[in-house]
Amino acid sequence: MTKTFDRTDRSGYLKPPLKWAGGKRWLVPHLQPLWEENHTRRLVEPFCGGLAVSLGLMPSQALLNDLNPHLINFFINIKQGLTIGMPLENSKDLYYSCRNKFNNLLLEGKQQSAEAAELFYYLNRTGYNGLCRFNRKGLFNVPFGRYKKINYLRDFKLYAEVFEHWSFMSADFEEIGIEKGDFIYADPPYDVEFTQYSGNTFTWDDQVRLGKWLSSHRGPVVLSNQATERIIKLYSGLGFKLHYLEGPRRISCTGERTPAKEVLAVRGLI
Repeated sequence: MTKTFDRTDRSGYLKPPLKWAGGKRWLVPHLQPLWEENHTRRLVEPFCGGLAVSLGLMPSQALLNDLNPHLINFFINIKQGLTIGMPLENSKDLYYSCRNKFNNLLLEGKQQSAEAAELFYYLNRTGYNGLCRFNRKGLFNVPFGRYKKINYLRDFKLYAEVFEHWSFMSADFEEIGIEKGDFIYADPPYDVEFTQYSGNTFTWDDQVRLGKWLSSHRGPVVLSNQATERIIKLYSGLGFKLHYLEGPRRISCTGERTPAKEVLAVRGLI
């Protein structure tokens, strides 16, 4: 019998298929009570990342956006029935060979192909720390990882089933077609100075632009970010109700792992 995925069965949580810096799986229990009162709405994520929140909330309909076109190409190919036939081994030689193949596809303008999606998955699971980093020429340059064992997937049928009524796009958040009844969860790049590992080019002007865009939405909105003074001032000034949480610190220039103070900015919810 073919296995199917039950959206209502929280014990069978479908884990994100990729390693992704800044994933918000830990935040899902805090978002769940807010979502359950709105679960018939369409979930919109302007910064969907590795899909930890979407897979945690399991909306029946979703519009998921991210500026990383390779990430979105991977999800679109899963929705279209991606299966992986290439070798999947934790091998340094194979890794650098596949990295070269992936970069050649980028140079040839074939970054939206199924082959590019396969290679992106392999590079993500095998490369250092799940990073997604490109050099000034636009070529993927993450080094080989240090994993002793990697569990690879070849069949993404369960994900394809979940993705059936989810739409994916790669654009600036202001280009997303929002409907007044949508539930928006926004997880933009953190308001932090250190961006070496994340490749963050999301400026303070972008943070302000996002805040104003979110505040104009007529439906429910939840934003998460690091609780810096200016983020707190921005969202309190825009009429959001603020909740504070202790979140895991995953990337730091000093290797620090102490909890980071996070803020949930909520608007349009009871």
